[in-house]
Amino acid sequence: MKALSSPSNSSTITGFILLGFPYPREGQNLLFVLFFIVYLLILMGNASIICAVYCDQRLHTPMYLLLANFSFLEICYVTSTVPNMLVNFLSENKVISFSGCFLQFYFFFSFGSTECFFLAVMAFDRYLAICRPLHYPSLMTGRLRNTLVISCWVLGFLWFPVPIIIISQMSFCGSRIIDHFLCDPGPLLALACSRVPLIEVFWTIIMSMLLVIPFLFIMGSYILVLRAVFRLPSRDGQKKAFSTCGSHLTVVSLFYCSVMVMYLSPTSEREAGMQKLVTLFYSVGTPLLNPMIYSLRNKEMKNALQKILRT
Repeated sequence: MKALSSPSNSSTITGFILLGFPYPREGQNLLFVLFFIVYLLILMGNASIICAVYCDQRLHTPMYLLLANFSFLEICYVTSTVPNMLVNFLSENKVISFSGCFLQFYFFFSFGSTECFFLAVMAFDRYLAICRPLHYPSLMTGRLRNTLVISCWVLGFLWFPVPIIIISQMSFCGSRIIDHFLCDPGPLLALACSRVPLIEVFWTIIMSMLLVIPFLFIMGSYILVLRAVFRLPSRDGQKKAFSTCGSHLTVVSLFYCSVMVMYLSPTSEREAGMQKLVTLFYSVGTPLLNPMIYSLRNKEMKNALQKILRT
C-alpha cells in the first residue's frame, strides 16, 4: 500500500481521519448511546431468527435455512462498520490506519455484495416453491442449497479485491480527512493526488454489474411468481403465496433502492451529508428492520420466536 503524502512530499501520513458526524462532545456521546442500542437490537433481532430456525424442526426448510444464513450475513455486515463508529464517537482524533481503512473497505463491500447474491438466491427459492411446487423438494435439495449459499459468499468476497488493491496503490495528497463514517470509494478517490478516470469508470462498471444483474434476476423471478399466483384458483392460496413473498420483496425494495441511489449516480454530485444518510440507511437501517419484517409477516416465525421466549 502507498502512504499518503502532502503535495510537497514533506511528510507522510499513515492513516485517515473518519470525520463521521461532526457534532459537539455532548452530541457525540448521545450518538454513541443511540448507535450502541441500535447495534444491540440488530444483533439480538438477527440472532433470534438464527436461534428460531435452529431450534424449531418445522423451520428446517430451504426458505428458513436461507433466512438464517441471511441473518448471519446481516450481523457480519453491520459489524464491519458500527463498532468502529462507536469507537470514533468517543475518540478525539478519529484516526483509522491506512491498512484498517482498506480492510474495512474490503469487508464492507464484500458483505454487501454477498447480500445482493443472497437476495437473488432467496428469490430463486420462492420461484421454485411457487412455480414448481411438485418438483420443489427434489429440486431444492440440501446439496443445492449449500452450493448456492457457498457460491454467494465466494462470489461476494471475490468481487472487489482487484479494484480495492488498485485504489490502495494510489497516492493520496493533502488533507487526509474522509467526510464519512466509513472508508467509501467516493471520498477516498477525492483525496487522490490526481484523478484517474479509468479507475472511476472501472468502479462504476463493477458496481453496476453487481447491483443490476441480481436485481434483474430477482425481478424476473417475481414476474414469473406473480403470473403463477394469479393463476391459482384459490384466494387462500394466492394470499399465502403473497405473504411468503411479501417480506422478501420489502427487504429487496429497502436495500436496492437505497444502494442504487448511492452507487448508480455520480458520487461527487451528492452532498456528504446525503451520502452518510443513505449509507446509514442500507448498512444499519435495513439490518435493523429485516428481523421485524420477516417475523411480523410470518406466522411460523412468530410462533417459533414466541416458543423461544417462553423457554
